[in-house]
Amino acid sequence: MGILDGKVAIVTGGTSGIGERIVEVFVGEGAHVVVAARRADEGAALEKRLGISFVKTDVTIETDVQSMIDHAATRYGRIDCLINNAGSGSPVVSITEVDITSFDQVMAVNVRGVFLGIKHVAPVMISQHAGSIVNISSMGGLRGGVSGHAYTAAKGAVHALTRSAAAELGEHGVRVNSISPGGIVTGIFNKTAGLDGAKADRVADVAKELLASLQPLPRAGVTDDVAQGCLYLASDGGSFVNGHDLVIDGGHTATTWGWSDLISFRANMVDRIKDAAAKL
Repeated sequence: MGILDGKVAIVTGGTSGIGERIVEVFVGEGAHVVVAARRADEGAALEKRLGISFVKTDVTIETDVQSMIDHAATRYGRIDCLINNAGSGSPVVSITEVDITSFDQVMAVNVRGVFLGIKHVAPVMISQHAGSIVNISSMGGLRGGVSGHAYTAAKGAVHALTRSAAAELGEHGVRVNSISPGGIVTGIFNKTAGLDGAKADRVADVAKELLASLQPLPRAGVTDDVAQGCLYLASDGGSFVNGHDLVIDGGHTATTWGWSDLISFRANMVDRIKDAAAKL
């Protein structure tokens, strides 16, 4: 038996990286999972591999989010968990160089998308008098100097929205929490260096080695670290946890880091990734 046996979960942005691992763990623990994302080919592959239900969804579009919720509720009769995982990064540049169009897009995915997910799943969960909403934030929303300005602002907003929604929905038995990952090994770092997906996967160890040096625990964070946190918050084991931010960063937030440190680290990472790719 799995600890999510019979439960119904929606995972946005579930076709790659952290989201894909959350889906794998939830399915392994017995949940019925609806994956909502923009990548239809990857969604179809997940359906075939894991038996999930895929819904093509852009979380910035309200009608898409409503359709995602309707699909899950109609197919399974209830929704026990929503993981608002879909996210978008931002360039690490001076605030004087931030492109406002890029800023608006980051806010749309990372804040509007989370807001719409909570808004439209809330009526279903309120009617059940139960449910768990988990918003994937970032340690970047807790401190400066670890990510781009737009991303940092967006994740800070996610923390505030989580607390606000928890205050309201907790009265109806619905829990709302967030998770703040630190440096997690995914393809996003290699894509930042300009590599396509296939080549990015082949130099993944470069990012893993560098990310291992970020925090007191001497290893890089992996997607399963975040997935296990989601599993706890989605399960009955987390039934008295509400309005909480679970930091999964190996102790990074316990240390000091400034903007110049971030710029130096990112530049070094990009250079080493490109060097590794050139040797393939």
